[in-house]
Amino acid sequence: MNTEIIELDPIRIAWALGLMGAAIGLTAWQQLGLVGTLAIATLRTVAQLFAVGLFLSIIFALRSPWLVLLVLAVMLTVAALTARNRIGKDLPRLLPWLWGAIFTSAALTISYTTLAVVRPDTWYEPRYLIPLTGIVFGNAMNAASIAGNRLVSALCNSRVEIETHLSLGATPEQAIAGYRREAIKAGLIPTVNAMMVVGLVTLPGIITGQLLSGVDPLNAALYQMLIMFMLAFSTLTAAVLTTYGIKRQFFNAAAQLVEPRR
Repeated sequence: MNTEIIELDPIRIAWALGLMGAAIGLTAWQQLGLVGTLAIATLRTVAQLFAVGLFLSIIFALRSPWLVLLVLAVMLTVAALTARNRIGKDLPRLLPWLWGAIFTSAALTISYTTLAVVRPDTWYEPRYLIPLTGIVFGNAMNAASIAGNRLVSALCNSRVEIETHLSLGATPEQAIAGYRREAIKAGLIPTVNAMMVVGLVTLPGIITGQLLSGVDPLNAALYQMLIMFMLAFSTLTAAVLTTYGIKRQFFNAAAQLVEPRR
């Protein structure tokens, strides 16, 4: 069997851009008003991924733990900011909590995976640490965004019901328990749905990339299995911590439902 990896040279990438050219042409034909958006998205994709590829090549070559940690810190901060913006910019005090929630979920997940499963020669091996942590950050960010947005909407739209529970002697935790559970479940839906159909309906990006790079299919499937388990734990942890942090902003020390401080 031929296992030679097919390198994507500039000519092949130019042909790949033909797909975007066709998409832009189809958009113009259907008068969807997305020609400029698709063109900008294409340019940004090329520029960003090219820059990331060059940057990671340098990081992988240097293998410096401080550079690896710096890269992860930047990724974490961007993830926290993105999650905060999706939940609502009118909750600025939520940003530190989101940063901590995503960091905690990723730290627990990656520590266990690195020490017990992958066990690389060095804990900061960028070949493993950066891509695995990046996957966890991205999915924890999405879970925190969905769960946080759902809970904030419920708290803002159900004030009468919540205050009724409080007036009858319920604690804040009891008064919003149902809303919080639903928010956490909503944050887990993308991950659970992906786990239900992985390998049957779609081949995730990780396993597809490994197959295209010549990795044994069984080994690629086992790595994807590991990643799905990582995402299940990290997204649940991020959703739980995020909803807890939001609850703290909506209730004061006297257990009263209040408008969060802006």
